[in-house]
Amino acid sequence: MKFAYTILYVPDVSQALAFYESAFGLTRGFVHECGDYAELQTGGTTLSFASLTLAESNIEGGVAPSDISHRPPAFELAFSTDDVAAAYERALAAGATPATPPTLKPWGQAVSYVRDVFGNLIEICTPIPAPEQ
Repeated sequence: MKFAYTILYVPDVSQALAFYESAFGLTRGFVHECGDYAELQTGGTTLSFASLTLAESNIEGGVAPSDISHRPPAFELAFSTDDVAAAYERALAAGATPATPPTLKPWGQAVSYVRDVFGNLIEICTPIPAPEQ
């Protein structure tokens, strides 16, 4: 088994693409001409967006969309970088909502949290340090 991709169901696929490109510097991959599905290249795993309309056609009853006015959903996306503070500020400048400013964890990892324009939770962090031998 191989983890292939993550799909976020969003009200506006084009808006999601624009936000993630601006906030995190990601590059578009496949974009379906109908506008209901698109992918961003993130490395080994693709981050995908599908419209709520597409969710309704795939899943009986659709999905419960994320909502910035509610608590974050029970999952997060995580992006690693060597400069968490700069990435956090870039995300905020692109329209992200702050959740937790950059913090150094006891195990040596810098971590921050923002929410995207739809309310999804995003962790911005340094890679987890290798264990000392």
